[in-house]
Amino acid sequence: MVTRVFCCQRDSDRITIFRMDQATGALSVESEYPMPGGPAPLAADPGGRWLVVGLRHQPALATVRLDAERGLGEVLGSAPLPVDPCYISIDRTGRFALTAYYGAGRCAVHAIGEDGALAAEAVQWISTQPHAHCIRTDRSNRYAYLPHTVPANQILQYAFDAATGRLTPLAQPKAPVEPGAGPRHYCYHPTLDRVYVSNEDSSGVSSYALDPATGHLDRLQTLSTLPEGFRGENTCAQIHVSPNGRWLYVSNRGHHSLAIFGIAPETGLLTAAGHRPTEPTPRVFGMDPSGRFLFAAGQGSDRLAAYALDDETGQLREIGGYALGRNPMWVLALEMGEAG
Repeated sequence: MVTRVFCCQRDSDRITIFRMDQATGALSVESEYPMPGGPAPLAADPGGRWLVVGLRHQPALATVRLDAERGLGEVLGSAPLPVDPCYISIDRTGRFALTAYYGAGRCAVHAIGEDGALAAEAVQWISTQPHAHCIRTDRSNRYAYLPHTVPANQILQYAFDAATGRLTPLAQPKAPVEPGAGPRHYCYHPTLDRVYVSNEDSSGVSSYALDPATGHLDRLQTLSTLPEGFRGENTCAQIHVSPNGRWLYVSNRGHHSLAIFGIAPETGLLTAAGHRPTEPTPRVFGMDPSGRFLFAAGQGSDRLAAYALDDETGQLREIGGYALGRNPMWVLALEMGEAG
């Protein structure tokens, strides 16, 4: 197997494909894949067949075949959009792409064919409020959530029908959110019924209990992502949990760091474990599937930083830095079979 790291650079209209050294985590550029239209969010088919790419300058979704030899192959299909997408995920069956639209305040679902082609017409469009930022299904593939930053400051709760792709509001349509928090992105614990949310506007991270019977979220705690005494401007961006569920990371734009949190194995509650300085304005980052390495892109530097993750402490040791094109907007590491 080989691990590749895919980095979208919106204003350079390309996806850089890095090959990762399995032992050290160091990266080498394998190819530059042209992607006109402003590539930004990425999502991988759970079956390892293709990527779905969101285009923001010329709003559309496109599926691109994953290729064992080159990383990416031909474009399999595309669907034009009325507005530009800020987030994409693929449900657990690989049959539906869920998308969020920040400026338009909407979410949508598109069907994906067995050949990777996207249906031109969406299964569903839902209008909410501006600043809708993220949507993805849970481990059971029965629920999905749609956070909105300030001023909406809400997390909408949906049931997801894996047969039809349709979303339906839950009996309690909104999860509890602190005033001014501005929930942006979230991730699921790999084994516990816990959801972790990055709060963009308050520079915090919240843990929620997910009731598997109803899908409702109940907020358990909120911690700051900033060190005590920091007084500068800051907003949070992405959030990721390690594959083994031991560590959580949140990016700080302003403090220019990755906040580190330990996760209690029984309760899923968080404990602050420090910060790792990183590239300026770390909007996006990702971990390799083994959980041994983390890669963070600086929107303010157009560079990618690579780190080795210490699983005993959660701390990050820098491996190296790599030049990117203009405006890096997504980082996705995938394990792939080798050619031949």
